[in-house]
Amino acid sequence: MSILGVAVAIMVMVTVGGVAIGLASQSAIQGEDVDYWIVPEDRTASSIAVSVEGTQLGGTHDVATRLNQDPQIDYASPVLLRVVQVRAPASNTSEYVIAAGVIPDGTDREILGVSTAALTPGDPYYANGSYEGDWTGEVVASEAAAELLSLDTGEELTLPRKDLNRSLQVVNVSTGSYSTGAGPLPIVVVHQSELQAITGATDGDPADQILVSTSSTGVKSQIEALYPQTTVITKSGFAGQSLSTSSLPVAIAVTAVLTAVVVGTLFVATMMGLELHADRKRLAVLTAVGYQTSSRAFLVVAETFILTLLGTAIGILLGIGGIELTNRLAAQYLGVQSVASFDPRLVLAAGVVATVIAAAASVYPVWLTRRADVLEVLG
Repeated sequence: MSILGVAVAIMVMVTVGGVAIGLASQSAIQGEDVDYWIVPEDRTASSIAVSVEGTQLGGTHDVATRLNQDPQIDYASPVLLRVVQVRAPASNTSEYVIAAGVIPDGTDREILGVSTAALTPGDPYYANGSYEGDWTGEVVASEAAAELLSLDTGEELTLPRKDLNRSLQVVNVSTGSYSTGAGPLPIVVVHQSELQAITGATDGDPADQILVSTSSTGVKSQIEALYPQTTVITKSGFAGQSLSTSSLPVAIAVTAVLTAVVVGTLFVATMMGLELHADRKRLAVLTAVGYQTSSRAFLVVAETFILTLLGTAIGILLGIGGIELTNRLAAQYLGVQSVASFDPRLVLAAGVVATVIAAAASVYPVWLTRRADVLEVLG
């Protein structure tokens, strides 16, 4: 029972620790055809789906053009993310949705689960930075956004900004969706320059990240040099951006460690205490044949440490399985490929936690051995 208690505590710690490492080390928009994301460095410790404020990348159209000219790169696009208010005149409904501005290439690629195939390839309105090109007004809505606004293909959308006399039209309702676990998000995908104009973000040509699709592993070092103080994240990483920079991964890791220590210590101490109480005669015999109090305490401590280490070894194996199960469930229900990752540091952390559990849990059984009355037990 002691081994089982420690195994469960360590399993939870390793699994939750894997989630914390996944959150802390990976953060980007998920797309099936995308292999790398370039994101600002201060957004690597994040948790949710979309970042709407914070550090951004500049000059992103030019960077995307250079990347797309590289024969090793299949596709590159900046992604601007904003929460915008739109109104559907047909249903007289006004709601806030998540808008993603991209540069489509005419193929069926997904951004936040929404297909960009219906959008005109390129970004005509940008017009080499003049923002005076052809306005497409094309919008692809996710099913959640279409349901929220009662939209259908061909319907128009209006914007609350009175100074922007531009129309939008839904060219497709994508069957894909992106969920954070609380339900699918209402998302619309538009051309990047048009979203920049809608939100008044044309200065500096900003974007929150750049998506790069490639089959060449040698490209990563090249795109890492594009911007200072950025991080290049691989496709296997967790898909997520936070609404604000947070210490959530650290909080999760600390909670996992404290939970494992408390649960493991209480469980082992209780089970060892019950075992010693049931086996008082053995301790009394050891005392009678000459074992000193320190020797008896050493035996109890050694037994506690051995049981704890055995439970830890089993817990680590179960924790690795828990990480795999977590990733499968995340892929099935959240639409992300990897939410947790295993790191050898988790084994080291489990060893440290096991040592703390064994040391703390030894106090109670050692105290019981000192209270054993030999004459009472043997009599």
